Amino acid sequence: MKTILRLIVGLLAWSVSWAQTDTTKTNPGALDQLFGRDTTLQTANDVQLKLNMDATYDRPFLSVGKSPVSVGGYLEANTQYMQTDGVTEGLSFQMRRMTIFLASTINRRIKFLTELEFEDGTKEINIEFAALDIELNPMLNLRGGIIMNPIGSFNQNHDGPKWEFIDRPLSSTTIIPSTWSNVGFGIYGKVYRRNWVWAYEGYVTNGFDDRIIVNGENRTWLPATKANEDRFEESFNGVPMVTLKTALKRRRVGEIGISWMGGVFNKFQDDGLVLDKRRHVDVLAIDFNSVLPTKTVINGEWCWASVDVPTTFSQQFGRMQQGGWLDVVHPIVRRRVFGWNTAVLSLALRVERVDYNVGKFTETNDPIFDELWSVVPGISFRPSPTTVIRANYRYLWHTDLLGNPPARTAGFQFGFSTYF
Repeated sequence: MKTILRLIVGLLAWSVSWAQTDTTKTNPGALDQLFGRDTTLQTANDVQLKLNMDATYDRPFLSVGKSPVSVGGYLEANTQYMQTDGVTEGLSFQMRRMTIFLASTINRRIKFLTELEFEDGTKEINIEFAALDIELNPMLNLRGGIIMNPIGSFNQNHDGPKWEFIDRPLSSTTIIPSTWSNVGFGIYGKVYRRNWVWAYEGYVTNGFDDRIIVNGENRTWLPATKANEDRFEESFNGVPMVTLKTALKRRRVGEIGISWMGGVFNKFQDDGLVLDKRRHVDVLAIDFNSVLPTKTVINGEWCWASVDVPTTFSQQFGRMQQGGWLDVVHPIVRRRVFGWNTAVLSLALRVERVDYNVGKFTETNDPIFDELWSVVPGISFRPSPTTVIRANYRYLWHTDLLGNPPARTAGFQFGFSTYF
């Protein structure tokens, strides 16, 4: 692992060094262009017809000469001071993640991209994406390898520099276990008609296991499956999980997406011996985003999860979960600042809700709670489109299973995220 890390760091250092030396010496205005450019290198028309499914390749990369390999990545770090019901652990600094991208055009209409993520320093090292794409036709493309299941919008479009908020959405990380990747293959495609674009994706992959109901959280918890390192080697029960998504976007109006992910999560047989019936988990999500004439960005997602929990489990394990979030970001200043040509100062607000146990107690017919509400106002400054400095105030209240007075958590967060 150390050897791999040295090679990656060496490649990054060489690429950045070469790019800086070559560009700034031959072009005196290169530094000024760097401060003002959108390094995703898109035209206005391209941006208006980009979908969430394009986020995998919609990133800034550095390429060296005629090398077929491009390099990129992003970094997230912050500090926070939080307290719950008046109790605090003080001020903390967090190195949330550093992610490295490597992409290559192997041949005409054949390309490869991988995303390697280091979380909490090197506490976790994950390959989030490593797939080969073969483009046969705009309507029919093949993809295989480690893919990000296209459920909701955030799981695919999760890069830190794209967001005005330090914490990731609750429903997208605790119901949809973003970032959620699996080994498999599938197809995707797009159709353009003037101001419209329609797209679809469909994949079969390895899926969940019984950790979603046998875990340390003592509740139905889909993210628990991420601890199973064997899911990149073999299926837990031999039944593939299916993920389907379709999205429609109209220029200057917005994008709406509908996605579903489902499969069997339990080991229902072993060496031909039937142990249990096939128990299914299904996740349905709807996402939407739009930019208003005032340049206000609206982005949201809502999801539902249905889990066939055995009757031998107590009612604290939810059979149904639901949750979602809504982000509103409004730019209040757009002008040149300290040499940054396209600096933007924005106000932001996120409202989110998660219910981990939708239903009622069998004995009393009283509602089951175990739910969260959160409100996050914030302010962000972007010296360029690929770097964000952000400050958030998070207020969250959590009501337990029985509906007792909620535990209230509040605090400040300040941090940054940038592509490199």
